[in-house]
Amino acid sequence: MNVLVVGGGAREHAICSAVKRNEARLYSVMKNLNPGIKKIAYDFFLHNETDIEKVVEYASKNKIELAIIGPESPEEAGLTNALQKKEIMVASPTKEAAEIETNKEFMRKLMEKYGIRGGIKNKAFSNIQHAKEFIEMLDGNVVIKPIGLTGGKGVRVAGDHFDTIEGAVSYAEDIINKGIGGRHRVLIEEKVVGEEFTLQAFCDGNSIYPMPAVQDHKRLLPGDMGPNTGGMGSYSHKSGLLPFMSADDYEEAATILQKIVDALKSEGRIYKGVIYGQFMLTGEGPKIIEVNARFGDPEAMNILPLLKGNFVEISMKMASGNLRSKYIDFINKSTVCKYAVPEGYGINPKEGEKIEVDEEGIKKSGGILFYASVNEKDGKIYTTKSRSLAVVGISDEIEDAEKICEAGLRHIKGNVFIRHDIGKKETIEKRIKHIEMLRGI
Repeated sequence: MNVLVVGGGAREHAICSAVKRNEARLYSVMKNLNPGIKKIAYDFFLHNETDIEKVVEYASKNKIELAIIGPESPEEAGLTNALQKKEIMVASPTKEAAEIETNKEFMRKLMEKYGIRGGIKNKAFSNIQHAKEFIEMLDGNVVIKPIGLTGGKGVRVAGDHFDTIEGAVSYAEDIINKGIGGRHRVLIEEKVVGEEFTLQAFCDGNSIYPMPAVQDHKRLLPGDMGPNTGGMGSYSHKSGLLPFMSADDYEEAATILQKIVDALKSEGRIYKGVIYGQFMLTGEGPKIIEVNARFGDPEAMNILPLLKGNFVEISMKMASGNLRSKYIDFINKSTVCKYAVPEGYGINPKEGEKIEVDEEGIKKSGGILFYASVNEKDGKIYTTKSRSLAVVGISDEIEDAEKICEAGLRHIKGNVFIRHDIGKKETIEKRIKHIEMLRGI
């Protein structure tokens, strides 16, 4: 089977690896030359992933039977819709269904319309005076979000990015005036306190099939300090839960995701593909922070290597609307993933720096390497302004998976930064104690 994966990041490298395991003929469209994808692809097209006409032309020329879209931008541009018009199966949502991610205001209004639990106080504004009044009403205890896509870097939180009502208003004004996220409109939400976690799920338009929970680490620096990033690393536990969450927490999060899919269907927006909820586990249970219309990055790298089922078959079943749980099974192992990013990432990343990667050394250490936003030129690897590459460790316990991950990272040389506290025992214990405090345990 000819399978096209769109995107050139580490998430897409993980997706491509899962496709390749099932002996499909892999094709790739990517805007950067990812050396990991290049190595395993039958053919690739180096091009802007949101140039719908050119991507569809490439897919048609190569007789693609199934397409999987990694990043959200091509979905927003209507790539799924265009491929479907050419009668190509797509295991990713249409432009209309993907609006659950690409329009944060739409997501909040959908939850409110259908009475879905897990929502939080929120309002969207185009008028800065009205926004200021809402911020004041919440005593400045707010999260400020652009309505549209910002690559995971547009959200600012009280206490982390600003300490005053004036600081919140100033950023809201910037979003409205500058059109950050593609719209001159801002979403203001009540800040909720807890521990974030990700729940990804396969979806065939009717039912979701949840995967093991993952915790991402958005902040750049150890101890959850510094600016927000696309994600510095993540971990999962062999139980499918996380050390600070219960089975009831997991089930409630899955129920919220299912109800969102049901609501989209009621609106005539059939959702097919991977969907994930970014949740905050609070003292009152899971609250939804955002919904994403794709695999998480880095969360895909934790979960796809554990998948025992045939990923191509699962994707075909999602696209055709008849997925069943019998197709899906995961290895009961724990994982730790850590990114190496260019020095200055999150503030002023150094682009075009050479990175030396000992692939064989990483493999011998037990780690799994996923290349991200790097470029290969003349056999050498260079940084872009985004994350460079990631290493995943897999073992029975998180502590052992973390050691494998660190052993793999030692085979990367260059002007890169790594957040080493991810998956460490003390970092996880801090999260457990935080939830116990919130729940009065």
